[in-house]
Amino acid sequence: MPIAVYALTAGAFGIGVTEFVIMGLLLQVSADLGVSIPAAGLLVSGYALGVFIGAPVLTIATRNLPRKTVLIALMVIFTLGNLACALAPNYAALMAARVLTALAHGTFFGVGSVVAAGLVAPERRASAIALMFTGLTVATLLGVPFGAWLGLEYGWRATFWAVAGIGVFAVAVLALLVPRDTAGVEPVHLAEELAVLRRPQVLLGLLMTVLGFGGVFAVFSYIQPILVTIAGFSEEAVSPILLIFGVGLILGNLVGGRLADWRLMPALFATLAALVVIMLLATFAVHERIAAIACVGLLGAAAFATVAPLQLRVLEAAGGAGQTLASSLNIAAFNLGNALGAWLGGVVIDHGPGLGAVTAVAALMPAGAIAVALWSVTLERRGAVAARA
Repeated sequence: MPIAVYALTAGAFGIGVTEFVIMGLLLQVSADLGVSIPAAGLLVSGYALGVFIGAPVLTIATRNLPRKTVLIALMVIFTLGNLACALAPNYAALMAARVLTALAHGTFFGVGSVVAAGLVAPERRASAIALMFTGLTVATLLGVPFGAWLGLEYGWRATFWAVAGIGVFAVAVLALLVPRDTAGVEPVHLAEELAVLRRPQVLLGLLMTVLGFGGVFAVFSYIQPILVTIAGFSEEAVSPILLIFGVGLILGNLVGGRLADWRLMPALFATLAALVVIMLLATFAVHERIAAIACVGLLGAAAFATVAPLQLRVLEAAGGAGQTLASSLNIAAFNLGNALGAWLGGVVIDHGPGLGAVTAVAALMPAGAIAVALWSVTLERRGAVAARA
């Protein structure tokens, strides 16, 4: 792989830490700021909504700028946002800082996906995208457990100070390793970018992403309370268990990329189906410690096995000038799913059958994604038949 792909992976690592680390700090944040666990869980939703808003807005605003400049500027925003999180005096300020940090997320991954796919041969595009997203998985494997431990030992603010330091490092790596846009930047008219939103397959691809990852975050947003309250682990045990989740993410991400390079739609159906099955099994497995740990690892693998297929599906459906916006919108869709999932998990805890039912309810979302994928394939086949007629 070109070294620039690894530079993008470094930036993805920094963003991944700040996105996911809050899940390992929910109990500390809720106790320190005097809010409930579901309210603390809304910090996940706030971040995700920031991504959802920032991705299309910043992508359109920066569409004619050099991509390297855009990537570095976004990492600067990310770093400043984490500094604001570390200094937040109350819950409202922390929420605002999380939203600020999130603004950089969608456009970074949207632009980065297009750059990564353009650096390799067509048959390796999904693998290049998966390698960039490995930054997220390594963040979960190493950054999140370390951040959770750091928050437990020194307070949750120390974690955000550390993440800001990661941001400074990521800015330096991007500046050194990502090449300049050698061919310059071709001006793209806004109408050309927005035309992608008129393509039904793009919209269906975005809906698949929302539903697929919504189920993941309905569970993962409350993984600490599930492990502590239901499985009976201590708070100190959560960080090592998150390492297992991170190992699953890395393996699933790489396997998903390979499968998508082989056959895209079968890979998409298979990974979403695996997600449904594992969530249903987890409903029973969380009551037994060894089974709970195994399900955490399998959940991570199934969750990130869907990433490259979902991202490549939208890129292929978009094509042409609309790829960058479509790519960013799909990152926004991932995070809209995150927000909806975190909200759904909170509703199940506060007003539904309770914490123990979160995994079963969450399975309905990737099941819905499978239904949308079937509809997408049906429309595609009808279009192919009409074209031959």
